[in-house]
Amino acid sequence: MILNTTYNNKEHKQLLSDLVGNPFSFFESVRMKGIGSKRMIIDEVSPNLQPYLNIVSDINYSNIELRQKGILVFINKGLQNFTWAIPYYHLVMYKINGASIHAQGKFIHFKNNRTFKENKRFFEKMLDEKIKHDEKYNFQNL
Repeated sequence: MILNTTYNNKEHKQLLSDLVGNPFSFFESVRMKGIGSKRMIIDEVSPNLQPYLNIVSDINYSNIELRQKGILVFINKGLQNFTWAIPYYHLVMYKINGASIHAQGKFIHFKNNRTFKENKRFFEKMLDEKIKHDEKYNFQNL
């Protein structure tokens, strides 16, 4: 689900909380050593995410925030902000010449450059959170 979050909206805030959980508290985020990524350069997106990017040949930036039941991908388009909410059970990650996040029939690929390499720890943390979430619902061992 992609929402225009340029302006605060209580309905959007409630919708995001229901879908990907509440934000981590201050103490939880300090204990986790941060819950947000640095901004990364978007290399490529799926055709259904194309309207959320700059039309001209500007560089498109994005960053990611961890939530309790998923992640939020923030995309900046000029002066507008869009948020793509991805629950952990939809999230699929690939590391091919950068990183690629796939969910809900959409994907976003981040360029493999210095800003991506600075986020290596963040991607490991995101994968650990996904594994923790998936272990809660592991019914094969019963």
